[in-house]
Amino acid sequence: MKSTKLGSNVSSWELPLIAPSLLSADFAALGTEVRRALREGCRWLHLDVMDNHFVPNLTFGPPVIRCLRKAAPKAFFDAHLMVDNPETLVKPCADAGVELLTFHYEACSERSQSLIELIRNHGMQVGISVRPATPVGRIESYLRHVDLVLVMTVEPGFGGQAMIPSCLNKIRTLKRLREKQHARFLIQVDGGINETTIGLAVAAGAEVLVAGSAVFSNGEISANLAKLRGEIRKTLRGTSF
Repeated sequence: MKSTKLGSNVSSWELPLIAPSLLSADFAALGTEVRRALREGCRWLHLDVMDNHFVPNLTFGPPVIRCLRKAAPKAFFDAHLMVDNPETLVKPCADAGVELLTFHYEACSERSQSLIELIRNHGMQVGISVRPATPVGRIESYLRHVDLVLVMTVEPGFGGQAMIPSCLNKIRTLKRLREKQHARFLIQVDGGINETTIGLAVAAGAEVLVAGSAVFSNGEISANLAKLRGEIRKTLRGTSF
């Protein structure tokens, strides 16, 4: 494993790491679910913010994140905006305690650079994401300006979907571009990550693995994480990652 390049409070963490997605947690007991994940060593939490416009689903926003921050004051909050007009949520997310804010290139395209600067000006680190149909080439000019690139391996909007394996090629491309550009972004993957697919994502080069259903299903968070981590270790033994 290797250390992260992201942020002061995560700079010593080992990669790859699992970032539980609260989209699949029990919404009636989010604080409890968060604390259970933290007790199992998950310090990075993934927060899916959806507006029922950019994607056909509606989840939570800054008020809920602010409450979760009280339940997890030391956790790293990574908010993934699946919304139209992400600019409107930058300040509310910063005020709620988000440390890394990821937006979709498709939501703002030519406004991406100004949005990157806006997020940084609010004291947060920056992630950029692409949907399955969007080529990595569309965001190549932004790679030196972001801290993280999120590769969606399902259509964003709902948890529990099956991974689109061809999307893993984007991870391989991003690794090559990172080396070519001497960039420092982390590669995150989200969509269909489970006991069967997590090894494929790690072998491709993913460093932050977002998992929702695979972590929270059946309420067996400890056992689920143990299985996922076991698959990561198994993959790392056979790769030069």
